[in-house]
Amino acid sequence: MGDPNSRKKQALNRLRAQLRKKKESLADQFDFKMYIAFVFKDKKKKSALFEVSEVIPVMTNNYEENILKGVRDSSYSLESSIELLQKDVVQLHAPRYQSMRRDVIGCTQEMDFILWPRNDIEKIVCLLFSRWKGSDDEPYRPVQAKFEFHHGDYEKQFLHVLSRKDKTGIVINNPNQSVFLFIDRQHLQTPKNKATIFKLCSICLYLPQEQLTHWAVGTIEDHLRPYMPE
Repeated sequence: MGDPNSRKKQALNRLRAQLRKKKESLADQFDFKMYIAFVFKDKKKKSALFEVSEVIPVMTNNYEENILKGVRDSSYSLESSIELLQKDVVQLHAPRYQSMRRDVIGCTQEMDFILWPRNDIEKIVCLLFSRWKGSDDEPYRPVQAKFEFHHGDYEKQFLHVLSRKDKTGIVINNPNQSVFLFIDRQHLQTPKNKATIFKLCSICLYLPQEQLTHWAVGTIEDHLRPYMPE
């Protein structure tokens, strides 16, 4: 039989290599497309639809340190650590967008969309599509995940933020923590008083890594059709 310490060291090295491989491969093996729709309460009004000019995927394993510590301390086996690896999350950052309206040409810019105070938005919907990197002849397929943030959910957080003094670095998220909004607080001086507005700076989606290859049926056009402007 081999030295127990040596076997444990080898297992630890294999786990570390596995973690490193997961972080690299799953973050880098996909191309993504993302669209953002601001759906209005007035159903006669078409959604404001934007295409994200670049989706930046970042593979995060927030549990890596705990996993390695647990194996070192024999808190659990190498096999049981696989369950923790399934909690890996891909962050999909969307800092820039372009309007899908036909009368607005080439206005890719930093996001700057007023979310509050306004009461005409029902929800924000993000539609995510992906394909394997290098398969340029293949169409993007819809990722089978729901990314929605309803007005009532983010308004409650804005009202809470109003009592704080931070102007930047404001981040709010939907109840199931799949959509994170990075917000900028600005003050506008009106004839009567100073008004506070919250503008959307960027969006980040959180997707469990195991869902990266869970695709739905249909094309990009099929899934965008309900939100497309005239």
